[in-house]
Amino acid sequence: MKRAVIMGATSGIGNEVSRILAARGWKVGIAGRREDILKSMCEEAPGSFVYEVIDVTDPAAPECLERLIGKLGGMDLYLHSSGYGRMNPGPDEQLDAVTVRTNVTGFVLLVNRAFHYFRERQHGHIAAITSVAGTRGLGLNASYSASKRFQMTYLGGLAQLSNNNKYNIVFTDIRPGFVKTPFLHMSSYPMLMESAYASRIMVKGLLKGKRLVIIDWRYRILILVWHLIPRALWERINLQRFIRK
Repeated sequence: MKRAVIMGATSGIGNEVSRILAARGWKVGIAGRREDILKSMCEEAPGSFVYEVIDVTDPAAPECLERLIGKLGGMDLYLHSSGYGRMNPGPDEQLDAVTVRTNVTGFVLLVNRAFHYFRERQHGHIAAITSVAGTRGLGLNASYSASKRFQMTYLGGLAQLSNNNKYNIVFTDIRPGFVKTPFLHMSSYPMLMESAYASRIMVKGLLKGKRLVIIDWRYRILILVWHLIPRALWERINLQRFIRK
């Protein structure tokens, strides 16, 4: 039986992916801050889930992850689905600080611990939900787009380290566009996707061990266009025109 840990399983894509993997016969260790949801998931599918309450911004989070792996009986896949981001054109320094604590510091602590776990066993799969927002700096939320770029680069660095030392660790960088989840609120976003649709594409890419999964084809085209825009022009584009409050 395959075993996966999903960090950020209490809502959105992380929740959907946890349920899909469980339905496919995986045993899934689910983690997040809301114990009521974690308990409910375990009650809905006895034997499929074990849980641990984990706040990724807590310095003790890596030890909590180790405890969850123990409950699960091992780990073949670590998926980091936990994240934070809000529209912040101010920008408000407190929102920026929370974004960095969650998407950079918390991300590093947990992905690093998963990396060490797999390195010791000479096999494993680390996946993370980054974002197409990491493609270019976005003025509506500079800290969020920067944090997602950091995540992409960090995964790339670990992948190089694994390949150089033959650790046999697979890496998957999952870059969704706008997905209709509780993560997005108070605004109307273009090209909004249903969570179930995005999750199905994600699981398909995970099971194939793909290095990069961009969700979906529209965002693959968008990213290509973004890359072609000269920096001087990019920094003059008003992205706020495309988002209705």
